[in-house]
Amino acid sequence: MNVKKITVLALAAAASGTAAVAVATTASAASAATSHEPSARRAGAASVVGAAEIRRTYQRDDDVRAFTIDAHAAPYTRPLPGPNGQPGLPGSPNDAAGTVTVSHTSVVQGKKVTFRARGTVDSLVTAPGYASLTAVFTWTSPGGPPWVGKRLGFSVYDAGKDAPGRSRDRLGYSWEFVNLTKGADGSWSDETPVGTAMAPAPFAPVTRGGFTVTHADLPPVPGN
Repeated sequence: MNVKKITVLALAAAASGTAAVAVATTASAASAATSHEPSARRAGAASVVGAAEIRRTYQRDDDVRAFTIDAHAAPYTRPLPGPNGQPGLPGSPNDAAGTVTVSHTSVVQGKKVTFRARGTVDSLVTAPGYASLTAVFTWTSPGGPPWVGKRLGFSVYDAGKDAPGRSRDRLGYSWEFVNLTKGADGSWSDETPVGTAMAPAPFAPVTRGGFTVTHADLPPVPGN
């Protein structure tokens, strides 16, 4: 399912609980990637590419939420230093690069408003038709969610090719209700850190657009 033009979703943490939608291309998402580009986007390497609007089955409203993902495996490209300056690991088999863009459009005080956020992909794990990835967010639009510096998780279910205008794909993300932890005072918080490649099951049905997951097994450590 190659989707060139797609709408981007951003879950905006605005006090009003609203936001708006933006359209982007896969090519523009790729060009926004940082210096951690995949060393080789070779055929057969793991990847997730596409964009879609989704529906929250647990809280229906008229907001438009969309995600654009351009993630590619780049194993062993993010070295992990050891303790006290000692040699560490050459990286992880799930190292990755690319971008995730999130957009949330809604009506605020009678006007359509779109909040956007963009992150740099740092980890990707796939299975046939499925993927989980994480991205560290580097930018949000004015009034957008306070995500800069945070790692967030995403999951994708690629159901294959569908009839025009239909999609069985799904997407999940690691905020709202899925990454809460209980504090010592008994209160619940969504400030729980997200580890690399960690994301919930892809719970949200895609209503427009879609994603393509290319699966590849995690490679062994170089030299092994």
